[in-house]
Amino acid sequence: MSDLTSAARAESLDAADPLRAHRHRFVGADTGLVYFDGNSLGRPLVVSADRLHSFVVEEWGGRLIRGWDEGWFALPLTVGDELGRATLGAGPGQTVVGDSTTVLLYKLVRAALDHQVRADPARREIVVDSDNFPTDRYVVEGIAAERGCAVRWIEVDRAAGVSVEQVRAAVGPATAVVVLSHVAYRSGHLADAPGITAAVHEAGGLALWDLCHSVGAVPVALDEWGADLAVGCTYKYLNGGPGSPAFAYVAERWQAELTQPIQGWMGHADPFLMGPDYEPSVGIRRFLSGTPSVLAMQPLRDMLALVDEAGMDAVRAKSVALTSYAVELADALLADAGVRVASPRDAGRRGGHVTLTHPSMREVTARLWAEDVIPDYRDPEGLRIGLSPLSTSFAETRRGLLAVREVLAALS
Repeated sequence: MSDLTSAARAESLDAADPLRAHRHRFVGADTGLVYFDGNSLGRPLVVSADRLHSFVVEEWGGRLIRGWDEGWFALPLTVGDELGRATLGAGPGQTVVGDSTTVLLYKLVRAALDHQVRADPARREIVVDSDNFPTDRYVVEGIAAERGCAVRWIEVDRAAGVSVEQVRAAVGPATAVVVLSHVAYRSGHLADAPGITAAVHEAGGLALWDLCHSVGAVPVALDEWGADLAVGCTYKYLNGGPGSPAFAYVAERWQAELTQPIQGWMGHADPFLMGPDYEPSVGIRRFLSGTPSVLAMQPLRDMLALVDEAGMDAVRAKSVALTSYAVELADALLADAGVRVASPRDAGRRGGHVTLTHPSMREVTARLWAEDVIPDYRDPEGLRIGLSPLSTSFAETRRGLLAVREVLAALS
């Protein structure tokens, strides 16, 4: 075995990793299981078990309904500000936590479209790429049908992603809103968000970014980009747990202009007035609808504190090192078996995961799961390796790629 793929090299990379001390803070990270699916569901933090116990016994059990007045009511905004500062490059008062990604996508796309049509009835197109995450495409199609508008599709290479040039070619006087993912869920392609946002604005459109596969792994600078809107989940690289609430970003300049379509009591100017008419709250709170999941926000707070402690630049550096190492190992160990790297090779254009393609990858994934090696599978023929920077080691990455080689050899 070459020096490139040796255990000694993986050990030396781990020894030089400035974030290595954080790994023991995740449940199960020191076991023999190889976890390549942190971009679908992150490992829990050990401290979150203590936080949840304390919350149930002391806040929920001890304070009961008083908890709403003592902090829970403000939590979607306070956690939103923490998330915005630590991971989104967003100033205070622009991020709120609550609902699912799908619901928040609906709210913001619909609000953006309605605003644009009110301002200019000719702007009746929503632009989205053909390889965006299914939820994004489904929501966009549903809203277009509901509002009598059209969808303009950008056809993209599944191993690459949307470019500035493609966006410029797609937008124009009919563009209302453009919905794109910062990191492509299939290939890991990292979009030129500031360049694309500028192109959308030049055409008079609004830019909405899906940050599900970038937040917590790739630095985001929403305010600096001039982004209008964004959504993202918190159970991937933010380790909030299965079904943890999503977040929405609405740039301050748009908060009073947009009418969110799901009017609920939590977004009312005075929720406890219980009056006959709906009056939206001032600021980001108006984008809330129903009662937020206070319990489900607790683990997210722990991970935001850890990301803040480590720093997003250091997290990104580790992510680049891990994915680059995975690409090197794939080339050295798997190319002879016909495996192709279906992610950008330029680390500057790659997010936090790497996709490997081979006709047998669906069966490979199933066999690996039985051996406690956990990647995920994405059509067509893609084995996706999600490498969470704070909980994944280089030695773990090497063990996983060796296991892929062994299963492919057995199948052949």
